[in-house]
Amino acid sequence: MERIIYLLMVITAFFWSGAFIAGKYGIQEFSPVALTFFRFLIASLIIFIIMVRYEKKNWHLRKEDLKVILFLGAVGMIGYHVLFFGALKYTTSTNASIIAALNPIITSVLAALFAGEGLSAKRIGAILLALMGVILTITNWELRVLTELAFNKGDLLMLCAVLCWASYSVVSKIVMPKYSPLIISTYSFVVCTLLLIPFVIWEEITTGFLRFTTWTGWSSILYMAVFPTVIGYLIQQIAFKHIGASRTNIFINLVPVFSIFLATLILHEEFSVLKLISAGIIISGVYLNSIINDPVSPKEKMAIK
Repeated sequence: MERIIYLLMVITAFFWSGAFIAGKYGIQEFSPVALTFFRFLIASLIIFIIMVRYEKKNWHLRKEDLKVILFLGAVGMIGYHVLFFGALKYTTSTNASIIAALNPIITSVLAALFAGEGLSAKRIGAILLALMGVILTITNWELRVLTELAFNKGDLLMLCAVLCWASYSVVSKIVMPKYSPLIISTYSFVVCTLLLIPFVIWEEITTGFLRFTTWTGWSSILYMAVFPTVIGYLIQQIAFKHIGASRTNIFINLVPVFSIFLATLILHEEFSVLKLISAGIIISGVYLNSIINDPVSPKEKMAIK
């Protein structure tokens, strides 16, 4: 059974990497807001039905948790994806996927700053290693860029997107004891979709963009909604149950590697060994960060009690 789960997670990582390629096509016809809206409109319809059938009578939210869910939908879904798609207008899908690999590191930093989780010297070293990989990526290995401040706008937007997703990861822990990951994700998708309705309507009224969309654009949205979002998420949850979160999350490190090769084959982006090395540096930092066991902090001890 474990071998099947491992194979499914490799396929899932491939689906996730495909989102960077599909997003590059989609952003040519849709705005970041419209891309985010249609992706999650389709995903919400599918995953809401799955949630109701699977969770049965336990899928209703409590009123006191609505603010948290609203934050997760607004920052984690809208914030991340609008910035992600915006980034793809200015940078390569290769750079975007490499920078996205920094997410677990940023999550660890935010958890240490705002959730009282431990951050040992070893973990700080792993974080600095990953950050070095990001710096090499956004400077294209030309460190003089740091003194000239000539960063690519898309790379900076992607860093902001990762910050949004890391915030989602930290804040979601507030409601995790009350709801399953399926419920939290589903309502985050729904909030994202509902909040974007007026903005998409305004875009259509002012620009009439829907008249100019093609099957290529809609195919990219359909792919992102079904494969990375719904199928990828569900496989990930199955893997959590069978092999645990730690072993499951290791497969996320395959995403930038797959993205580099897909971008080269499909988008004809220039293959760079240096970018592959940058991805390897970040992945090494992320991996080391994930296997380091810090001592439990006083706040965490109180939470356990």
